[in-house]
Amino acid sequence: MSDSHVKPPPEEAAGLGAALSTAKVTATMGVVRGVRTLLRLNQQGGFDCPGCAWPEPRERSFFEFCENGVKHVADEATPLRADAEFFANHRVEQLAEQSDEWLNAQGRLTEPMVLREGATHYEPITWDDAFALVARELSRMATPNAAVFYTSGRTSNEAAFLYQLFVRQLGTNNLPDCSNMCHESSGTALKEVVGVGKGTVHLEDFEVADAIFVIGQNPGSNHPRMLTALEAAAKRGCQIVAINPLREPGLVRFSHPQHYESLLARGTPIATLYLQVRIGGDAALLRGIQKEMLEQEIRAPGTVLDRAFIDEHTAGFDALARAVRATPWETIEEQSGLSRAEIREAAVIAMRSERTIACWAMGLTQHKHSVATIQEVVNLMLLRGNLGRPGAGLCPVRGHSNVQGDRTMGISEHMPAAFLDRLGREYDFDPPREPGFDTVASIEAMLAGKVSVFFAMGGNFLSAAPDTDRTAEALRKCELTVHVATKLNRSHVVTGRRALILPCLGRTELDLQDGAPQFVSVENSMGLVHPSQGRNAPAGDRLRSEPAILAGLAKAALGSKSKVDWDALGSDYDRIRDGIAHVVDGCADYNARVREPGGFYLRNGARERDFAGSGGRARFSVNELPSLELRPGELLMMTVRSHDQFNTTVYTQNDRYRGISGNRRVIFMNEADIAKLGLAAGEEVDLVSHWQGEERRAPAFTIVPFSVPRRCTATYFPEANPLVPLGSYADKSRTPTSKSVVITIHKRGG
Repeated sequence: MSDSHVKPPPEEAAGLGAALSTAKVTATMGVVRGVRTLLRLNQQGGFDCPGCAWPEPRERSFFEFCENGVKHVADEATPLRADAEFFANHRVEQLAEQSDEWLNAQGRLTEPMVLREGATHYEPITWDDAFALVARELSRMATPNAAVFYTSGRTSNEAAFLYQLFVRQLGTNNLPDCSNMCHESSGTALKEVVGVGKGTVHLEDFEVADAIFVIGQNPGSNHPRMLTALEAAAKRGCQIVAINPLREPGLVRFSHPQHYESLLARGTPIATLYLQVRIGGDAALLRGIQKEMLEQEIRAPGTVLDRAFIDEHTAGFDALARAVRATPWETIEEQSGLSRAEIREAAVIAMRSERTIACWAMGLTQHKHSVATIQEVVNLMLLRGNLGRPGAGLCPVRGHSNVQGDRTMGISEHMPAAFLDRLGREYDFDPPREPGFDTVASIEAMLAGKVSVFFAMGGNFLSAAPDTDRTAEALRKCELTVHVATKLNRSHVVTGRRALILPCLGRTELDLQDGAPQFVSVENSMGLVHPSQGRNAPAGDRLRSEPAILAGLAKAALGSKSKVDWDALGSDYDRIRDGIAHVVDGCADYNARVREPGGFYLRNGARERDFAGSGGRARFSVNELPSLELRPGELLMMTVRSHDQFNTTVYTQNDRYRGISGNRRVIFMNEADIAKLGLAAGEEVDLVSHWQGEERRAPAFTIVPFSVPRRCTATYFPEANPLVPLGSYADKSRTPTSKSVVITIHKRGG
């Protein structure tokens, strides 16, 4: 990489750069069409952003979107088309040689396509023939568990509910989803200790919080609208603690691109305290904050701990206190990479705050010890009673628009028995009870030849999954791979013996069923369920909605085995919502409540200090601090997004907030580590990961000096996903450890 491709990263997020980027991207939709589309984005009666799951405020502006939301919408609303002629002109092996960015940039898919066994090109197929092909393959299976049904977080509540109903009527619980690879650790951790696997705050809580801890999260690129809430909090004096190995501009300063005064003033400082913790050192830092608090309580009894809350609502405090006091400061400092003085600064903020919110994302969830680390967050919050009161609580921030709603609707390999009981009563069948495959287990089963059909409702499974080469091998072992999608991606060109691409409507588009407009619903990060309805003309007249695709497929595959009127469900989504109301906890009278202005909140017991799900009390947990020892020459790598991508969808090779342009195969390193290893900025190297005697190599990464702790590095996914071992995953949640990859760096050819 030449010097022209790297420059110092900015010290603020958004600002004029975001405004200019937004204008440029909007124009790609056609200026009039683009503006008209954006004015419906995140509005009452409009459509929900297909990006992150950050909620909308009560009072909405005309421009209720961020720069990256505009990118996501423009990507879907592009005038470009990947039609039958496109596929006729490109062999599959040619497509497989192209970059992820190039594949996505070809435009919207317009009609069903099939890749027949031995064929070199995809070719058109009718919907009926596509459904019949899937049905025939499913009927040949010796067991329903020979099929896997994956879901991305873009799928609506209605589609997700219909999907899991079809899959369970088929006879399997093989319903892996993108939660398995992102916030599964959050749900697992929170269910154990507070009884609810979701966050406990609403957006209004940010308006009255005294302190906000943002841990392992980069809102500037991944949840940009969150910066508006942080900006408002900072302006009124809320103390914000940013905990992140990388120094990210969005946590330093935010310049609101829609406010002229903010642009002129160079924005608002966000973080009161910025702690660049070692990768994986968050648990040690959190333990250190707790230790400072307990020591201060001994010095000044009654001034730190909320003893009334602890005595009335929690269990396990004494055991936690013993474990915290027994943890040496030397261990805490070494594992966190921070000094005791830095940790005390964070503890003082926590102790002075009467209302504290803790936010986190995948910087906490993708380590072997992720569940324990998130439970350390809960320990910290319980000490001062920061659950179940305004301005306080737990806030895992979801990175995909309806990933939380999909889980609520039953997309899980292991749903509670009560859910399955209600589902069986509602639709007159006996749902399977044996737990199905999660993401890792699905890949392992495909590799072992136990899966013949892989079906994906959205997403880019190959690029999102760990251990890319083994995942590709797994997909190729299937008899049939099927992808419901809006645009071309890597998973469509690494296929089973046969493959189908089934094009669906996008979030922005008008959905007519039997001439009647339909809407769908989604659930945001804070448990608010609300409608979403597109208005744009569909990208092609052969597109179908996700519910219509699922209804047609289920009818073809299940036939007389099912008593469900699939045609009725696919043509009138109110009928789907009636089923949701009878099956899903908290969704009674769903059709009426989802039509209320702003939607409705699902009940959250922990928010009300009802901890029935964890035995009647919130539970302090005692966790062993993880060991972060590295051998000489080894570094710890985490994968991250760039500012110009959404999950695995790459828009450009640039990352404005990290000073990168024209290249994504980069590795961010501490300058001292570069010198110690005899390397140089701009040098191209190979990365080799190490796990249980196995090595995986990813070639041609360019070294970029960056503000990151010693022996810590960062790379972009999906480019670095080949380095993430399939067998390395979080305890209990089985989330791949994409934030804890041990690597060595090798000169090219060495």
